[in-house]
Amino acid sequence: MTHSCELLELQPQPTLIVRTRTAVQDLPQVLGQAYDAILQHLNDLGELPYGAPFVAYHNMDMENLDIEVGFPTGKPLPGKEAVRPGEIPGGSYAVTMHTGPYPGLASAYDALTTWVRANRYEATGVAYEIYLNDPEQTAPADLQTQILFPLK
Repeated sequence: MTHSCELLELQPQPTLIVRTRTAVQDLPQVLGQAYDAILQHLNDLGELPYGAPFVAYHNMDMENLDIEVGFPTGKPLPGKEAVRPGEIPGGSYAVTMHTGPYPGLASAYDALTTWVRANRYEATGVAYEIYLNDPEQTAPADLQTQILFPLK
């Protein structure tokens, strides 16, 4: 699959997140629990998510991933217990879209990394994945994941 890459300027986006560590094989369960906790907290606050769920990867150690699991919010909101307020920082981002099963995301990461280097940008080391449809209701071939690398 060919991935089209581009540069986007984004405004800061308030979020509610759960920050945790997990091994890659436990990711589906960890994400499900975190999303459920955030959605319950949003419900308790009488609020709705302001966009699609995301994960921010602060490292790529598949045995000990450092991640923020979250939803964007329409305004800063208070946290409760493991759910914390957060923010997707504003600034320049390298962006690509991946359509297909999650195991195929590596090709999108490779394309975005190559594009960043070719255009003489420097990534911060964090990677965001925004999940634009629900894997429980969407065929794996039709899953859409936007990948963003914040740039220095």
